[in-house]
Amino acid sequence: MAHARLPCWDEGVQILWPTPRDGGAPTALTALTDADLDRLYGYPEHLDRPWVQANFVASADGAVTLDGRSEGLSHPADKRIFLHGRDLADVVLVGAGTVEAEGYRGARPRPRRRELGRPEVPPIAVVSGRCTVRPDAPVVTDTRVPPIVFTTEAAPIERRKALAAAGAEVVVTGERAVDLRAMLDELGGRGLYRVDCEGGPHLFAGLLAEDLVDQLCLTVAPLAAGAGAGRIVEGLPSPEARALRLASVLHEDGFLMLRYRRDPGGSG
Repeated sequence: MAHARLPCWDEGVQILWPTPRDGGAPTALTALTDADLDRLYGYPEHLDRPWVQANFVASADGAVTLDGRSEGLSHPADKRIFLHGRDLADVVLVGAGTVEAEGYRGARPRPRRRELGRPEVPPIAVVSGRCTVRPDAPVVTDTRVPPIVFTTEAAPIERRKALAAAGAEVVVTGERAVDLRAMLDELGGRGLYRVDCEGGPHLFAGLLAEDLVDQLCLTVAPLAAGAGAGRIVEGLPSPEARALRLASVLHEDGFLMLRYRRDPGGSG
């Protein structure tokens, strides 16, 4: 297989992997159409179960945030991939801690979704075992589609009622921890098969522990954050390592946009 040449800093975003079949130079992302990105990042066709893609950005030394937020680690090219993921998804999945830290609000209409024949706004599904999402949070009040809040029987009933009164749909799956498999079954029962998980680390840990992650999109920023920030995964340990295969690599300004898929060969 021909090897792609290393990019110069002024060449823009490039696909380093997969390499061009003709052995030519890497392709600039600015020359790629949305349809090209669909072929790289698209969900499998004819899904009969929820298929989970997880999205994260991290520093070169593994930090998941700068000053408590992921924004300082991001880049315009990374944001294009991030928003493209929302275009392709049936539902955006996120943990309550990330909703609070990042100031989440409802997804905004994007023309590409209409072109793909999907509702112009995907719902936001929030995982909150203690039902800590505030009724006045922007994800509840600043949205065109009511959020779906997955919580537990142990969550205070008054919190659940307050969220429902504010317009959120509250779904109980699990006694003391959200049953992630039951949650995905619920989403699948609604026809929401393309699941775009945007964090956070504790939700990602739970999904990994249950072997529910099909694709990981990870942007590595050319920054060393130093000690203090957490990793992209925290909390519930996985019983074993999960094998992944590298599916594509994009590059711009030192940022690497890596895409890994579940290795059908099994665990590592």
